Amino acid sequence: MFTLAEVASLSDIQPTYRILKPWWDVFMDYLAVVMLMVAIFAGTMQLTKDQVVCLPVLQSTVNSKVQPDTAGKADFTTVETTTGQEEASMRTVSFGSTPTVAPDILLSRATSSQYQPTESSQELKKEQKDSSGRKTNLDFQQYVFINQMCYHLALPWYSKYFPYLVLIHTIILIVSSNFWFKYPKTCSKIEHFVSILGKCFESPWTTKALSETACEDSEENKQRLTGAQSLPKYVSTSSDEGSPSASTPMITKSGFKFSADKPMIEIPSVTILDKKDGEQAKALFEKVRKFRAHVEDSDLIYKLYVGQTVIKTVKFIFILCYTANFVNTISFEHICNPKVEHLIGYTQFECTHNMAYMLKKLLISYISLICVYGFICLYTLFWLFRIPLKEYSFEKVREESSFSDIPDVKNDFAFLLHMVDQYDQLYSKRFGVFLSEVSENKLRGISLNHEWTYEKLRQHVSRNAQDKQELHLFMLSGVPDAVFDLTDLDVLKLELIPEAKITAKISQMTNLQELHLYHCPAKVEQTAFSFLRDHLRCLHVKFTDVAEIPAWVYLLKTLRELYLIGNLNSENNKMIGLESLRELRHLKILHVKSNLTKIPPNITDVAPHLTKLVIHNDGTKLVVLNSLKKMTNVAELELQNCELERIPHAIFSLSNLQELDLKSNSIRTIEEIISFQHLKRLTCLKLWHNKIVSIPSSITHIKNLESLYLSNNKLETLPAAVFSLQKLRCLDVSYNSIAVIPVEIGLLQNLQHFHITGNKVDVLPKQLFKCVKLRTLSLGQNCITSIPDKVSQLLQLTYLELKGNCLDRLPATLGQCQLLRKSGLIVEDHLFDALPSEVKEVLNQDTSIPFANGI
Repeated sequence: MFTLAEVASLSDIQPTYRILKPWWDVFMDYLAVVMLMVAIFAGTMQLTKDQVVCLPVLQSTVNSKVQPDTAGKADFTTVETTTGQEEASMRTVSFGSTPTVAPDILLSRATSSQYQPTESSQELKKEQKDSSGRKTNLDFQQYVFINQMCYHLALPWYSKYFPYLVLIHTIILIVSSNFWFKYPKTCSKIEHFVSILGKCFESPWTTKALSETACEDSEENKQRLTGAQSLPKYVSTSSDEGSPSASTPMITKSGFKFSADKPMIEIPSVTILDKKDGEQAKALFEKVRKFRAHVEDSDLIYKLYVGQTVIKTVKFIFILCYTANFVNTISFEHICNPKVEHLIGYTQFECTHNMAYMLKKLLISYISLICVYGFICLYTLFWLFRIPLKEYSFEKVREESSFSDIPDVKNDFAFLLHMVDQYDQLYSKRFGVFLSEVSENKLRGISLNHEWTYEKLRQHVSRNAQDKQELHLFMLSGVPDAVFDLTDLDVLKLELIPEAKITAKISQMTNLQELHLYHCPAKVEQTAFSFLRDHLRCLHVKFTDVAEIPAWVYLLKTLRELYLIGNLNSENNKMIGLESLRELRHLKILHVKSNLTKIPPNITDVAPHLTKLVIHNDGTKLVVLNSLKKMTNVAELELQNCELERIPHAIFSLSNLQELDLKSNSIRTIEEIISFQHLKRLTCLKLWHNKIVSIPSSITHIKNLESLYLSNNKLETLPAAVFSLQKLRCLDVSYNSIAVIPVEIGLLQNLQHFHITGNKVDVLPKQLFKCVKLRTLSLGQNCITSIPDKVSQLLQLTYLELKGNCLDRLPATLGQCQLLRKSGLIVEDHLFDALPSEVKEVLNQDTSIPFANGI
């Protein structure tokens, strides 16, 4: 046997799941327990006390009713027949194992009547009159046998199996009610949801967020009800209020307004989070985000709950239909015809069922319970289909709190929240805090400020190549408030900070002139924007899509340098997504590193005052260059990695051009170079990393050229025309296939830097050393066998590269190069060690005179 507690445990669920049990489910669980008690009570009574008592229907009774005139004869016949049966019974008992009293009495009476035949009929009638009942001549075992036979034949089946049916039905209802908690595909989601919900409910961050909202609401009410005589109870009249803040966000979200006169509310100290609570809250935000993405994709839980409710309703209708028909079949009296006359001697028996009245009352009680159960099922179905449970709106929470960005949810996530609302709506309200990005950003800000203090930020400040104080913040959740206390900072770099917000405190950073935003769509408050607009001089923006460029960037009127790195093309690769640069009236330098097919027409907005334009493509061919003609004031132009095959003709219209860089293109010929004679101010020409095979003699027309870069091409010779450029100061022909340095090189009296590394030169002409102004001489990775002693004539030489040649020794006259030191001499160690000791001492001397280390 099993106890009631063991059966009731079938309907028990984990205590944490109770928040998903609305009142109707709880009520139905209790009804199921009561039905279980009814089933167990009826079953126990049936097993212990249920029985049928049967008596034979005597034939003489029937005959006396049919033939009343022959009653005396019938009585005699009945007695005689009975006497015969008593004798048989006596014989059976005498050989049986259990003697009985009744057969002995009948035997004595039968013997007396057999051996006293002369007794009158008057005495017989008197004896029958004195008897207490009719004689059946059945022994105990025959009664037991017929009782059992009639229990199974005469008793209706519902009377026999009613307790078991109730038990089975109740178990099915219990299983149907809790199946969604046990089904593997829904159990894990429910368990995860309940776990997260409980943690969100108990999280200190939830209390802090809602208390801040309450404080803000109370402050607003206090301002609106200035003339009221009493304040709300949750407003602390003794707490100090912060000074009014004049900062308002430049870009505000709909439905969320900032007031410039709204005072800051001081949060009670009890709501301050420690580091551990902050980390737990951040982990909760991540769990909620992943759970939402996982659960919102399906509606399995909703369908399963609807399905089990439908099953319970159908079960209720089925039970009610067939049970109501059997109420009248349970009766106390029954007629039994067992067809065992050859064993008993009687054909019909009248039986009584001692549990009939009890079972009937229990059945009526069960029908009442199942009716109540069924009506609750119908109400559940009405609730399920009355409103769309696969959609959940936090509209009320958004109205009551400051978190106006709490999103609405759908599918199983929405259904679970509807179920929780039936338990307590406070759960979903506190849960909504962890769906809000505003709330998450506030938490991140608090945790960030705890971690990144002023002292820690000061340790990360360094000096860059321009000797400016620079701070680089990488992959943080936001910008720490302490950053704005670094008032002496010159350069601020923010990289991979998706929720960066620049507050009004940036106005303290009076030295800040350069800002880097790498994949960081920063938002600025109005006061901060005003400061940046008036003080910021250089801005670097790196992005994946052009939409990531903050809108306020295009309004920085005093900006001098703008660096844009990212994809500026739209999806069809035809339209440029860059917004108008018309407001950037002081912009002088524009650097674009992208995948352009044409120069953005928006750049022409700043063309009149632009002095430097740099376009670095990723290998995409730059086709349309007509916009260059409008940039009449451009002094420096770089078109790198643009797959140009020739020098664009639009460049020849840039009369103020001073420096042209066409690095990493596919230029093969430069015959158009003669047109550069119209560019009177051109002093630097960089055609490096191309496929140029020869230099035309027309290069002599560029008389003002001072720097010529032709490295990493396919040159085999240097024409004499190159050495007619008397103003040339820098000549770079490294990494070509040049075998001979022409003697005309001696004509370049102003040459200061000569690079011919990575060629096939084997002899150095003596005329090279007539270029006495040389400061940098790169001769590495050639086939040079000796260095002339005339190298001593290069008194201004500070950098000499000889490594990778076929030298046996170095000339001792190197010591006469007054500015050359060992750090500026790039040569094999064994060659340096072979120098005379006095030469090595001279080269090892320290000097405070700076020298050039190449380009």
